[in-house]
Amino acid sequence: MKLWTGRFSKEADQRTNDFNSSIQTDSRMYAQDIAGSIAHANMLGACGIISEEDRAQIAAGLEQIRRDIAAGELHIDPQAEDIHTFIEQTLTERIGEAGKRLHTGRSRNDQVATDIRLYLREECGVLSCMLEELRVALRVKAGEYKHAIMPGYTHMQRAQPVTLEAHFAAYREMLERDIGRIRDARARMNVSPLGSGALAGTTYPIDRAMTAEALGFDGVMPSTMDGVSDRDFCIELAAALSIVMLHLSRLSEEIILWCSWEFRFAELDDAFSTGSSIMPQKKNPDIAELVRGKSGRVFGNLTALLTLMKGLPLAYNKDMQEDKDAIFDAVDTVKLCLEAFIPMVRTMRFHPEVMRQAAAGGFINATDCADYLVGKGLPFRDAYQVTGKLVALCIERGQTLESLPLEEYQKISALFDKGLYDAISLENCVRRRGLL
Repeated sequence: MKLWTGRFSKEADQRTNDFNSSIQTDSRMYAQDIAGSIAHANMLGACGIISEEDRAQIAAGLEQIRRDIAAGELHIDPQAEDIHTFIEQTLTERIGEAGKRLHTGRSRNDQVATDIRLYLREECGVLSCMLEELRVALRVKAGEYKHAIMPGYTHMQRAQPVTLEAHFAAYREMLERDIGRIRDARARMNVSPLGSGALAGTTYPIDRAMTAEALGFDGVMPSTMDGVSDRDFCIELAAALSIVMLHLSRLSEEIILWCSWEFRFAELDDAFSTGSSIMPQKKNPDIAELVRGKSGRVFGNLTALLTLMKGLPLAYNKDMQEDKDAIFDAVDTVKLCLEAFIPMVRTMRFHPEVMRQAAAGGFINATDCADYLVGKGLPFRDAYQVTGKLVALCIERGQTLESLPLEEYQKISALFDKGLYDAISLENCVRRRGLL
């Protein structure tokens, strides 16, 4: 039986029931729904709104339902309208009249809002831990190749020498900001809407602070209308997760490039690669490619939430049932990506000799050559012009700045001496920048 059938003279069409149902999405929140209901029942009992006997029966009945679902002894009915209805009706079937008193002073509107916050609050902790795990994996991997020099790029052109550690340090900084954004989102979502009722609160003498404290919230939402209609916390978390995926996508793009024969900087472990059905030589970076592709899925969920909420008047509207599909999918997708991405990074192998050769062949110590002349008193713009001529000469002769004889340097500028080669050594270039 639907919770709202009293007003209606006939049963809803089955197509209405199917379209209206959210059980496939919100059933994952059964533990949070039960925790919220136990806190609500305990508060009702403490405030004298229901009897102590009813309170005890409700709390015990709900806890048993939670254990039975977790153990697989109670299966959630896929035909139920939603998880809230299923649990309340199961409770009433088990304990009788007392179960019908659970919903006193509460609406599904504030119940749903509470459940989502409780669920996402837990997921924020999981996501933060996984991102920190990836940060550690990047630091450990860079430590395995502590002295590996590679070209740094701008405009996808070799620019200046860096180290693998410096490259991965940039991503560790991004991930640290990601963790901060998720923690910020968690802090803002950690306020209780329970007690908001349908939108205007309740006439029962409830204690909202009691349920908030019991559920680990930092406080209550002052506006009951905001309490049931706010989904900023979903949007904020989806935005934070979109930035996470942006960062993972950028790193994925680099890993894909590094593993190509054109770069050959790195190689993925066989356990985290795939092959081709027709080309036996192929070793494809599918995990990185899928992460890059799934970023669009998470971005789409953020767009869906923004579009969902942008035109809704206060307070609750049924449109908001769509919020869970979007934010749950965003959370699931990021976790799925990280579960595969972290071990992929841990097992990657790099080829320092290939990276070093690429760094040497790209004239990425040209700035250091110019700076050497500046140290001799030549203005930077003049030093820039001299170095540009030297690069052109090296290209013409198939040499590098390191292999070009000193006499060729001195033909262009008398300021050059043997100290030049120390100045343009790739190791010294990165060491002077604090990268080695």
